[in-house]
Amino acid sequence: MTRSRDTSGFEPESYRHVRYGWDDEAAARLDPVDRLVYRSNLLGSDQRITNTGGGNTSSKLMMPDPLTGEDVEVLWVKGSGGDLRTSKRENFASLYMDKLRVLRRLYEADPEKGPKSAAEDRMVAAYAHAVYDLNPRASSIDTPLHAFIPFEHVDHTHPNAVIALAAARDGERLMREIYGNEVAWLPWQRPGFDLGLALARTIRERPGIKGIILGQHGLINWADDDKACYELSLRLIEQAARAIEERDKGAKTFGGLRVEPLPAERRDAVLADVLPTLRGMVSQQRRFIGTVQTEGPVARFVNSADAPRLAELGTSCPDHFLRTKIKPMYVDWDPQSESTEDLVEKLRAGLERYRADYAAYYEACKHDDSPAMRDPNPTVILIPGLGMIAWGKSKSESRVTAEFYNAAVEVMRGAEALDAYISLPQQEAFDIEYWAL
Repeated sequence: MTRSRDTSGFEPESYRHVRYGWDDEAAARLDPVDRLVYRSNLLGSDQRITNTGGGNTSSKLMMPDPLTGEDVEVLWVKGSGGDLRTSKRENFASLYMDKLRVLRRLYEADPEKGPKSAAEDRMVAAYAHAVYDLNPRASSIDTPLHAFIPFEHVDHTHPNAVIALAAARDGERLMREIYGNEVAWLPWQRPGFDLGLALARTIRERPGIKGIILGQHGLINWADDDKACYELSLRLIEQAARAIEERDKGAKTFGGLRVEPLPAERRDAVLADVLPTLRGMVSQQRRFIGTVQTEGPVARFVNSADAPRLAELGTSCPDHFLRTKIKPMYVDWDPQSESTEDLVEKLRAGLERYRADYAAYYEACKHDDSPAMRDPNPTVILIPGLGMIAWGKSKSESRVTAEFYNAAVEVMRGAEALDAYISLPQQEAFDIEYWAL
């Protein structure tokens, strides 16, 4: 495997928090679109970089027009519904850049333009007019985030370490400590056309920057060489992760241990008693399958002193709470002094409160055209002494829910190590969760 030294001075072999995988010989055998697929698969194969279905990558390439044969500039970008780890060529949308620039002019001339506007939503349907070579892959809502960055290759990822920085109370100041003037900050804004233009404006106003932290969202960076873009993604993530590592609280993470986990035999016996009843409780509107996690970082979180406070704050990154709901259900059960029967009653009462809280959240945040309220049952339940139960309509979906809440825990850990964790405001969370698009 042929590797090169990143211009920052980071040796790929020195990475501790990301995995370097670029192979020059393998990449040289690929055409430009397949090199994009290759880069994407490398990024997606490391869950510290992006979650299942999360993040997107792009390349602006000169391609022959299928009608005229003339070379035209085409944006290839991971399409809607794809996963970076497993995406193939057919999972990428392709759009004429000249037509995307026309859409930009139309949007900028629209008097209704702005974040969350009808004008912004209309642009999504208009992407069909820019499709190159009749490509059937639907374009992602993040297409403008790639189209209007004036570089050939763009990576947009959701790394735990960078989201921790993006979800820290004083994240913008911390960003400057970690990256100096190399990276800029954009406060939270829902993904879409307006955010794409905000990225372009920031790059124009800050020439020389290599990336942008999207507040409470993630990382976007770019280069005019695909390998350089990949290596820059890894290096920026590694820098954030090392800053967290330097400040990590060790045994005092999340305030230290509040509840001793039950011995494995006792824990498994309690779960065997409780899970059938609990599954019936949460499956009132649709049949749920559970994934149980009793060890690892999420168990440390569940048993910690800060878990009740942080669980109530909820998740930050949109990719997380679309799977985990705005917050998990935390059960205030003492495994040392309370019985299994006590736990069942606390689960029953907790579910009633959770559903009521979710209904109140819906009523407080809904718009006249919002879809009907979805299933108000939690998809993540945290029980001190036992661990986490994640729910989904299938085993695969519940496993992915568990994966996302593990990522949310790592984000909270990092943000608390750096400063203090803050969640997305409820209205912003609602406007993502119930966004018709």
